[in-house]
Amino acid sequence: MRQSEPHSTLFKLTQDNYNSKIDWLFNQFPAFQKQGGMAYKPGLSHTLSLLKAFHLDITKLKAIHIAGTNGKGSTCSFLASLMTESGKKAGLFTSPHIYDFRERIRVNGNMISKDEVLSFIKEIQTLKLAFKPSFFEITFVLAVKHFLAQECDICVFETGMGGRLDATNVLHPIATAITNISMDHTEFLGETLEAIAEEKAGIIKNDTPLFLGKKEAHSYSIFKEKADSKKSPVFINEPSYTFDELPNYQKENFNLAIQILRFINKKEIRNDLIFKALNHLEQNTGYGKRMECIQDEPKVYLDVSHNNEGIQASIEFAKKKTKGSLYVILGSAKGKIYDRHTFEQLFSTKISFCVFSNTRSKSVEDWQNINNQFKKEITINRTLQDAFHNLSPLLKNDDTVLITGSFFLISDYNPSI
Repeated sequence: MRQSEPHSTLFKLTQDNYNSKIDWLFNQFPAFQKQGGMAYKPGLSHTLSLLKAFHLDITKLKAIHIAGTNGKGSTCSFLASLMTESGKKAGLFTSPHIYDFRERIRVNGNMISKDEVLSFIKEIQTLKLAFKPSFFEITFVLAVKHFLAQECDICVFETGMGGRLDATNVLHPIATAITNISMDHTEFLGETLEAIAEEKAGIIKNDTPLFLGKKEAHSYSIFKEKADSKKSPVFINEPSYTFDELPNYQKENFNLAIQILRFINKKEIRNDLIFKALNHLEQNTGYGKRMECIQDEPKVYLDVSHNNEGIQASIEFAKKKTKGSLYVILGSAKGKIYDRHTFEQLFSTKISFCVFSNTRSKSVEDWQNINNQFKKEITINRTLQDAFHNLSPLLKNDDTVLITGSFFLISDYNPSI
């Protein structure tokens, strides 16, 4: 036992050092995950300056760039898993993370090392810059540095919030994709679907194929006009595979990923490879917490949907899967507004509200205001642990619990609760 103590002490020191550097990264620069809208810094000049400071040639990356309101992270993960099963060394950049910052940057499912993160933060701290880069700009540049060092065959990048002015839009991709357009982040991207589509269309590049998750009336003409002006071919998603175990919206995302890979490989994708990519999804990408069933009898789903369209789809899927009652635990970021149809869907379940530990959470008072608005008396839980404790005596084996509304709520989940 004594022989292991020096190793344990060293691990604790390394872990403490890592945690302190990550805390510094969150606090020193604006981070949307911690601070919300005040962290949003549109524009590409800072990202380009950071790339130059680290002597990184982004044109050396073989990149695929994916935007959209919902499903872009899922599509990125599906595509990276397909690439991995195809024998490629696949880099994957997504956000936000749930438990560990390193979840954002992976190669064939393996997270970037703590040593590499620490080394990069130390370098950032010594740079004499004429500006303060954002958390997202720094994280993106770290991903580029890591993927170049790993000599990745292909790299899949998820945009942050928008498209045109997103830090990731410095990429020179071999293909771009836009999953769908719905209302979200309207204070930054525009207050109409058309305005949001214009922002997302900003990732379309010259002579670079564009893949669309669906042909939507409010956005297709905008995307087509922009693509035509760039001499970029447009491909509409073809839902050729059913994937009965996936929700409908995830079927669309997986089919979109297959279509992109089919184009890149210039040949059909073998069925066995497709099903390996699905079965090994978490191993290949770390993908999880999107309608992830973590328990049976009663079923418990963890889901990170956080806007109207996503939450409605998750409720619809959970209702189809349950034989008993559907209980929903909903957490939400302060300032997040749901439409009446979403609340109608929520109120058709046995719902309770929940505050999460991240400072961006809606407060008890915020949830009480919603109760007052709809003349409801829905239970408001101060923690996810409280929510589980309150529900446990009510649950039967054929019931279902859906925990949804925010990455931050899911990050509070602990199997011991």
